[in-house]
Amino acid sequence: MRDAFELALIDEGYDVQLADSGPVGLELAAARRPDLVFLDLNMPGMDGVETLRRLQAMDATIAVYIATAFAQEYLERLRQAREDGMSFQLAAKPLSPEQIRMIAKAITASDLAPHDTESKP
Repeated sequence: MRDAFELALIDEGYDVQLADSGPVGLELAAARRPDLVFLDLNMPGMDGVETLRRLQAMDATIAVYIATAFAQEYLERLRQAREDGMSFQLAAKPLSPEQIRMIAKAITASDLAPHDTESKP
């Protein structure tokens, strides 16, 4: 899945960083702030909701799109995250390359050129 996000965005000139887990993604975000994070909920070790909480604690202005097929399993925790003031959008997998690019363009529309876009599983 990460490869599909990378391919869809690299061709558009975005600088893509890939992470295979929440902790790796958080390390990357701490080292270099992304404009956009595509986040999965079902990940090994730290799940997507906990990754979201930690990411938002680092920088609540990072745009987060949760792309998942597991939304129902995490519904209550996502509802609580929203009530706790966390900002994110939810998108159902699979996302087409066109949808991925459209989301990235919408987020970076105020920028003159595409910048860092991080994709997580």
